[in-house]
Amino acid sequence: MPMNHQSNQRDPSILIIGTGFGGLCMAIQLKEAGFSQFTLLEKASEVGGTWRDNTYPGAACDVQSHFYSFSFEPKHDWSRKFGLQQEILGYMKSCVDKYGLAEHIRLNQEVLSASFNESTNQWRVETSGGDAYIADIVITATGQLNQPAWPNIPGLDSFKGKLFHSARWDHDYPLEGRNVAVIGTGASAIQFVPEIVPKVKSLSLFQRSAAWVLPKPDRPFRKWEQTLFQKIPAWDRLYRFLIYWKNESRALAFTRFNSLLNIFAWQAKRFARSQVRNRQKRRDLIPDYQIGCKRILISNDWYQAVDQEHVDLVTTDIERVVRDGVVTTDGALHKADTLILGTGFAASQFLTPMTIAGRDGKSLNEAWRNGAEAYKGITISGFPNFFMLYGPNTNLAHNSIVFMLESQVRYVMSCITRLQETPGLAMDVKPERLERFASHIQERLTNSVWESGCHSWYLNKNGKNTINWPGFTFTYRRETASVDPEDFDFFRPTG
Repeated sequence: MPMNHQSNQRDPSILIIGTGFGGLCMAIQLKEAGFSQFTLLEKASEVGGTWRDNTYPGAACDVQSHFYSFSFEPKHDWSRKFGLQQEILGYMKSCVDKYGLAEHIRLNQEVLSASFNESTNQWRVETSGGDAYIADIVITATGQLNQPAWPNIPGLDSFKGKLFHSARWDHDYPLEGRNVAVIGTGASAIQFVPEIVPKVKSLSLFQRSAAWVLPKPDRPFRKWEQTLFQKIPAWDRLYRFLIYWKNESRALAFTRFNSLLNIFAWQAKRFARSQVRNRQKRRDLIPDYQIGCKRILISNDWYQAVDQEHVDLVTTDIERVVRDGVVTTDGALHKADTLILGTGFAASQFLTPMTIAGRDGKSLNEAWRNGAEAYKGITISGFPNFFMLYGPNTNLAHNSIVFMLESQVRYVMSCITRLQETPGLAMDVKPERLERFASHIQERLTNSVWESGCHSWYLNKNGKNTINWPGFTFTYRRETASVDPEDFDFFRPTG
């Protein structure tokens, strides 16, 4: 393991919150660089983040397997071109084992609050178990898809049947012969609906707005392909490289030349026409907004599933939920004994429900009252030695978030190395640097397809896009290559 410390230097103590891809990547890089004083706090009873939580039938990734994995830890024997939930979770657990991270992980430790102490330049982090941790550096790796969004529908608690969110799937509850209602037709529903359609007696599918759906170029890998990846690492690298550039080329369509997306719209419409016989359903399944404004989904069995006769596609708004079903605004009662919420996540509510207090007791909620923003998506003014992975405006619509996380981890590592040179030092991004960066991001977003008028989870309640990165990932990687000390104020403890 590379030794990069001198004996007179004190290792900073580091807390990482979350053990999804971001937290594990951060921990591995710290360990590889010779840091040992780090702890990962995990709210659940095992690691894996969104891939631990989302176990619904059909859960899979819509980024190719070879690129939805760490560049430094290739997996040659992926079973399919697009990884399935259990296989991705297995990969993450194998990383924990290989890099000896288990001794650093504290499970069932949900973080309630983090507060900065200026007299010591340290953070105090409290968990739901009543434990308190003191650390020089806090890194949040909580992701954007960890808090299930519960819809604000009157009467939800009056439902007498079985009710659960797709991110908290109840595998002990059999769906055979049930009359099921599913609220939502987004990225989760598009995967689990085709899986449950053959089992249920009837399915009422409530769609607020249709999704653009393209075929998924997925298939199992053949044995000889896996052997080739294993025996010729250069081929594995080249395959990954080709995936990267194929995906990356789409950024232009999303951020600059929206008209390029029309070819995908044509493809999606053609796909729907070939799969859906019911004309009314076909009309209802084709969106009326610019393709790309919301997340484009990929599936080979969605249209066929919705086309089944025992599936009722409901496009009338929901008025309320009653004890035996869902009532729409036209007064119709859609009877159900099972209600599944496929309503996604509170993606723009970063770091909730934690309370974070920085310098002068300033709360993060206050700092973000107009919407979340962070310098390079990583640091926030007034919150020294506090770093975010997968922070505001670092999500992608065209490529792998793992690539973004690796860029962020490299940047945070360069900050930690800088802090390590002077134990006790704190670094705080200058407000004007953050402001300039944030307004530049919003400026670049104005021409993007996400601003073309639809209502999506990319936008917060004020209509501000706090989620997506408005450009190429290689630009982001260049911008996060290493820390520029000029961007920060450095100060010693006051105590």
